[in-house]
Amino acid sequence: MLATQIRQKDSVFYFCAYPSDDLLDKVRFISRFYAEGAPSLPGDDFDPSDEVASFISRIESNDAAFQRQLSRAKVTAIKNFYETAVSQPPIPGTVLLFTDEKLKFDPVKPFTNVGNLQEPRGKYLIIDGQHRLAALHFYKRERRDDAKTMHVPCVIFDGKSEDFATEMFVIINSTPTRINKSHLVDLYEKVSWAAPDKKFAARVVDHLYREADSPLRYKINRLGGRSRQEKWILQAELFNEVHRWATSEWRKLSKKQNLPREAERYYELTRDFLRAAEKAWGEAWGHANYMVTRPVTLKAMLRVCADLAHEDAEPKDERQKRWARRLSPWTELAKTFRQEGFYERYPAKGQVERVQRIYKELGRAANVARRGKDADDESSE
Repeated sequence: MLATQIRQKDSVFYFCAYPSDDLLDKVRFISRFYAEGAPSLPGDDFDPSDEVASFISRIESNDAAFQRQLSRAKVTAIKNFYETAVSQPPIPGTVLLFTDEKLKFDPVKPFTNVGNLQEPRGKYLIIDGQHRLAALHFYKRERRDDAKTMHVPCVIFDGKSEDFATEMFVIINSTPTRINKSHLVDLYEKVSWAAPDKKFAARVVDHLYREADSPLRYKINRLGGRSRQEKWILQAELFNEVHRWATSEWRKLSKKQNLPREAERYYELTRDFLRAAEKAWGEAWGHANYMVTRPVTLKAMLRVCADLAHEDAEPKDERQKRWARRLSPWTELAKTFRQEGFYERYPAKGQVERVQRIYKELGRAANVARRGKDADDESSE
């Protein structure tokens, strides 16, 4: 097919006008899509080892299965637009495609950047534009002749690494209307421009979500407001606290040779602390009538965790039991964390102030000294 080769710094990619029939035969739909009154468009199977496909699937769909309703409305709206658009182009924006194959490009004289581009043997992965192409698929079912006349503007990236494709997906989609902040935490390890401290904190949070011995396993909301399952804390809020802890010690951490192992160590510290806290809180832990495992208290507890780890992280053996004894005064404190009247007992102008207030209360009860800026704030009170 005829394409324009575009060079920007060290990157080379292609722009082309893809005939709709040819394009729909050459793309993979990672998610299942729906339109009103039409059979569903199933997502293609993919190898679990395909990191890019797996990653995009996690964003386009999720563990609360909200995507079915979302895609039905969105795809139907785009399809209806294709049907009504006459004087304006139905698909004015480019669709971004990726193939890990290196495509052959033959310039057509006298040009050096316009020529024939070989199609990949396999199918393209859609970095941006799955909903638009799904709508085109349904539009083609009803208006095949009209659809055949349409050409879709496409940008094609070829022969790049999986990390490149994932990074492009992040760049395109990292806006409040596309992916919320809790989703973006998952991306920090995938993109080259993410700061090392953010990658570190994201890795700790991932351990807290995945590890079988984590008290927060599957209790972290990675989907923002769209999750319909019982969760305790937004991933973004948890990340903020872990990142706060990591940055307070980053001068020391940044000199470590094995940051993934350090992230495991921070996970182990957090895990042991939360297990000790669970024992101290007793029946209030995870109870709907208490505020113990709500974000405001969990965030405060993580700040106490950072202080206690600074003071008493070693020896590792028996650490959980040692910390359980240290946090045992929280058992008597549990009654003040009943949901009824909680906000009157802990008045504040907002959550930031309330978290800090609870943090101070929990630290005092367990006799855990505060570090750094928090300690300075206390001395000035």
